[in-house]
Amino acid sequence: MCLQAGIRFQRSSPISSQPNESLMEGSWLCPTELDRMRVVDANARVRTIRHVGAASIGIALLAAGPWVGWWTLLPFGLAAFNLWHIDRRIARSPRPERVSALGILVTLTMLAVGVTISGGSSSPALPWMVLPAAMVAARFRPQVVIVCLAITVMLIIGATFGATPAQAVHHPVPVLATLALLVSLVSIVWALQAAELHHRDEAILDPLTGLLNRHALAPRFNELSQQARLTGQPICLLLCDVDGFKAINDEFGHDRGDAVLRDVAYELRKRLRSFELVYRLGGEEFLIVLPGIDLAGGRQLGERLRLAIAEAKPTGILTTISLGVSAASGEQASYEELFKAADQALYVAKRSGRNRVSLAATPVQRPDMRELLGEQPLQPELV
Repeated sequence: MCLQAGIRFQRSSPISSQPNESLMEGSWLCPTELDRMRVVDANARVRTIRHVGAASIGIALLAAGPWVGWWTLLPFGLAAFNLWHIDRRIARSPRPERVSALGILVTLTMLAVGVTISGGSSSPALPWMVLPAAMVAARFRPQVVIVCLAITVMLIIGATFGATPAQAVHHPVPVLATLALLVSLVSIVWALQAAELHHRDEAILDPLTGLLNRHALAPRFNELSQQARLTGQPICLLLCDVDGFKAINDEFGHDRGDAVLRDVAYELRKRLRSFELVYRLGGEEFLIVLPGIDLAGGRQLGERLRLAIAEAKPTGILTTISLGVSAASGEQASYEELFKAADQALYVAKRSGRNRVSLAATPVQRPDMRELLGEQPLQPELV
């Protein structure tokens, strides 16, 4: 049953049960894990297009130099360079959505400055100011797009009516055309992105519970491995199984069983923070991924989840879960080893009476130091 992600984590600092700042709660830009995944994925998908756009702006700037003045091209050049350089900053940041949003805002500001000093409402670069808003529409949720639209409109008005008020008032056509282009382009990108997200959500979301499925797990672990190298945080897995689920189906029917799974998923998700991820692996099995949490922290959370499910009584049926917990860091924290250890711990919990949390020793790929010292290795612990 083990998923083959084939990814390892590296770290150098001691294990801590406290999550790193980079793994804290979602921000206004990306309040949920799906929002953050969309930003990262969109950045990768539009990378080539963004580079082509930056190159085309650079060529146009060089060609327009004799007419608009070479010194006025500096802000536009900085905007193009910022677009080109944003990939490297995003790859190094544990908060890629903030880097992306800040980079787009810097580009928009530079374009506004360039339009202001190159003629205001008569600037040939005025239509370029719609590009950052289109980039936002391709990455972020609707609320962020609306805020970006408002900022872009204010900057367009400020760069035209503020810089050349008389000209803008007597000949507002370029400004009106740019604003119409802004709304039209953002609407088109927004509609295309909404369709894309709909199909992606169908591919990575479990239709019964609404949780992420196993298809979303491997790419997320790839990101966590990069974050682990940057932040030096441990990774913890909680493998959960609904006790006696076959008996629930046999006694109450499959529709009632599906309702139990939906309620269990809801209770799990409700008690997790935004950076703590829960996946439905299939059947009655769920996997919780805890970045920045060690074995002790995973044990505490597992106990809270176990008690919460028992108290909730999904659909009125007394339901319990068993959990296997594993955690590791550094070169030892490969996904296969973590999952295997959690699976073995879950088996111990099931065999020992169910409705309990079982801890696994940290999975290792080299001899345990206790064995080298002649001591007995740690055995899975029952709670």
